[in-house]
Parts: sequence; structure tokens; C-alpha cells
Amino acid sequence: MSRLWFLHSTNWAADAPWMLLVLAAGYLLGSIPFGLLLTKFVGGMDIRAIGSGNIGATNVLRTGNKKLAAATLIFDCLKGTAATLIGYRLGGEPFALLGAIGALLGHVFPVWLGFRGGKGVATFIGCLIGIAWQAALAFCAIWLAVAFITRYSSLSALIAIFAAPFALWLLGDGYAAQVFSVLGLLVVLMHHENIKRLANGTENKIGKKG
Repeated sequence: MSRLWFLHSTNWAADAPWMLLVLAAGYLLGSIPFGLLLTKFVGGMDIRAIGSGNIGATNVLRTGNKKLAAATLIFDCLKGTAATLIGYRLGGEPFALLGAIGALLGHVFPVWLGFRGGKGVATFIGCLIGIAWQAALAFCAIWLAVAFITRYSSLSALIAIFAAPFALWLLGDGYAAQVFSVLGLLVVLMHHENIKRLANGTENKIGKKG
């Protein structure tokens, strides 16, 4: 790909509606709060009332239900992949990147929850899968290695997020690397409280309730 189609389009009147459609579809997919829906369906609880109050898989794990946490992770991941694949279907990788942007924004800022959603790690991985599965595999390998050593989910995610754009760059996809650098920055910003707790030694470790 020699250029980003949506940055160099010469026919904005025709292209803009499709660009907005992909962004909107990505946002709507990303905004589905699977962690909240699954926990309410299974046990009637509101995941926002326990642990960190986050709707993601790590907080769902604090309920003690590993299967539910795994399901949340998978669904949050798949919505990112679906958004990118829709983009590919409509206009190739440039549209897939738009779908990824929409999906992550939807997960982090879902309209249904007053724009207070998750931190975006699983959806970030799902978008990576849709763009370059090799980069997603590298992300997961790094996450697992750091998590095994430190038992900190947040630290594992932050290190893997920093590595993802480099993996894309090594794969020869500089444009995707730039987009995922920006998306990664958003995910990092959403982890500001985790970063503070990591710094002062009060961050919860994987599997710990509360």
C-alpha cells in the first residue's frame, strides 16, 4: 500500500459517506459492553461495582469466574477484529484502520454507558488481529511473558502496547504502525490510575480480588 486512501482521496464527496459508515460501524461494535452484559446475565451483578469498576476481562476475573473473564476477553477482542474486517471488505486496509479507530473509541467511550467504558486492551488486540495477526501474536507473547514474571496485567499490557507498533513496522506496514501508535497512546492514557498504583506498589496482581 503506497498511501493511506482516506488521507489522499481525490473524491471526498463519494468517499466520505463510506468512511463515516466504517467509523460508525466500528464504534457501535466497540461500544458493546460485553463484560457488563455477561456478568449481569450470569449472576445479575454490575461489574462496575466491584474491583476497579472496569468492564474489562481483568476486572471480571476478580469475580472469581475465570470462564466469564475468558468470554469477556474473547468477545471484546472479536469486536475489534470484526470492525477491521468490515473495513477491509469495504475498502482494504485504509478502511480497516478506520474500523480499528472506531472500535477502540467505542470500547473506551461507549455512548450507552455515559462514555465511560473499558481500557481497550482486548479490543486493541482484536484490531491487531484484523490488521496483522503476526503483530497480535507478538503482543500476546510479550503480555504472557511479562505477566508470568510480574503478575501485573496492566504492566504486561502497557509493555505489549509499546511493542505493537514496532512489530507492525518490522512487518513493513508503517501506516498501520502509526495508527496503532496513536491507539496505543489512548490505551496508555486510560491506564493512568494503574500507572500510579504500579509506581507506588499498590496495583492489584492477576487473580487478586478487590
